[in-house]
Amino acid sequence: MADKATPGPSEVKNEAVLPVPNYKRVKNKILRSQMFRKMLQEKKKIEMAKRKERKMRIKKGLPVPPKQEPKTIEKLRVADETLISQKDEEVEIDESVDEMAAHFKRETIPKILITTSCRSKLRTYHFCKELATVFPNATYYHRRTLPIKKIVPQAIEKEFTDIIIVNENNKKPNGMLLIHLPEGPTIHFKVSNVKLRNEIRKCDSPTEHRPELILNNFNTRLGHTVGRMLGALFPLDPQFRGRRVVTFHNQRDFIFFRHHRYVFRNEKRVGLAELGPRFTLKMRSLQKGVFDSRYGEYEWFHKRHEMETSRRKFFL
Repeated sequence: MADKATPGPSEVKNEAVLPVPNYKRVKNKILRSQMFRKMLQEKKKIEMAKRKERKMRIKKGLPVPPKQEPKTIEKLRVADETLISQKDEEVEIDESVDEMAAHFKRETIPKILITTSCRSKLRTYHFCKELATVFPNATYYHRRTLPIKKIVPQAIEKEFTDIIIVNENNKKPNGMLLIHLPEGPTIHFKVSNVKLRNEIRKCDSPTEHRPELILNNFNTRLGHTVGRMLGALFPLDPQFRGRRVVTFHNQRDFIFFRHHRYVFRNEKRVGLAELGPRFTLKMRSLQKGVFDSRYGEYEWFHKRHEMETSRRKFFL
């Protein structure tokens, strides 16, 4: 009778593989939690042994296997036809004639009007006041009951380039309307996770220096339009002496806003001091021209049940 074939070197597994237990068959809750805790402890021991072996190989000068890249949703993103390359002639032509072209050609200086919804409460008022300190040349006006259709022509007469209207629900900010003047476009955002300066630990006060602007991961045609509208809120000549940085970071169609001051601790180390406020934006619609709730033409509108069919599909 022939002997069984011995496994080759490629079939031998050097790493320990934990069996995946079936917790559903265990009806006892206490026993099930004990099994799960034991599995986590064994997994932690294996990871610590791998780290220890890696450090020993580095000390001895032996080759170290490269670390495996984690599989994130961003890396598994569904291919999008509207993704923009670094040098796209069609995009450059469109940018030269769009509504924000005058700003990026240095023909206009940003001047922003910030206001709230009708009869806003105290928290929304404080949020708008702090926003006015983020954007250079921004002014807060108390709205009272004036409709948007009357605010827009008055703002154009006073040479404002943008209007920011903060909406609220249950006495908390929950929406933001960004209108670029005089010809639009208009973007509606959902606002969440708002933290004012007094709610942020070790928050400093901002200076009046013009900040540097960082726009991350606005890679599609739609995202490019949003990034240009956000970029048009800030002057193109920041004052580096103030060391202020404003960041709009897009991740999975959520735009995270942060406001920092960087501090040089020594020649190699740099520290960050948050200046606040802190909030998150989620785009709801993009409308051509200035805001018109009845006859406005929408370029893009978020339809939750139709668009959110895959977690790996993003629009910005």
